[in-house]
Amino acid sequence: MPQKKTALVISAHAADFVWRCGGAIALHADKGYEVTVVCLSFGERGESAKLWKEPGMTLDKVKSARRLEAEKAAKALGVHNLVSFDLGDYPLRLTDDDKYRLVDVIREVQPSFMLSHSQYDPYNTDHMYATQIALETRMIAQAWGHKPGQKVLGAPQLYLFEPHQTEQMGWKPDVFLDISPVWEKKRAAIECMEGQEHLWDYYTRVAENRANHYMRNSGGQSGGRAAKYAEGFQSIFPRTVDEL
Repeated sequence: MPQKKTALVISAHAADFVWRCGGAIALHADKGYEVTVVCLSFGERGESAKLWKEPGMTLDKVKSARRLEAEKAAKALGVHNLVSFDLGDYPLRLTDDDKYRLVDVIREVQPSFMLSHSQYDPYNTDHMYATQIALETRMIAQAWGHKPGQKVLGAPQLYLFEPHQTEQMGWKPDVFLDISPVWEKKRAAIECMEGQEHLWDYYTRVAENRANHYMRNSGGQSGGRAAKYAEGFQSIFPRTVDEL
């Protein structure tokens, strides 16, 4: 039987996977990939200002609202499995047991590739912490001595999705993905995130700008592929190829 195609997203907060790689999720889901999304937190403390401005709001109410938003967005994108760790945010912190739980998910999914945040983010240290965790748990999942008998992880690429202010993050994309065929799914998922409505049009413009970069780097005016919406990613590890 052909090997199952899988991918794994490690998202610091409940909405991050939508803005930053929703197109990649939907596109690969359409190609038959089973995409698992791990939300380490709901972003209930630091990324839910609109909800906190409502009278009588509580932490539990905010978490419930963000959970529901994430579930609706995941469904719109075709996510195979949404895993909510509910570890809190601002700051996000993982114990060793939390990390081992994530390692178990990684080994179970056996992703063909992984996605997480930029390695540096002075505006939101939860983001870069999530990528530190992604790298650490990827390493543990590859260790033969960790839970001997479990299937160890191979060497999936870790792609870093686009942060909010790229110039400040040292993020440099080396991969552009045309998400035009699934844009309506991403926009529908974006509109599920009612707690952060101020970002809806911002990330639409980001996708339009990256489409320009996609066309330029696929051949430009001498024959580049047309794209209306795209996402950019930075790869961490070298890629092995048989031809360029």
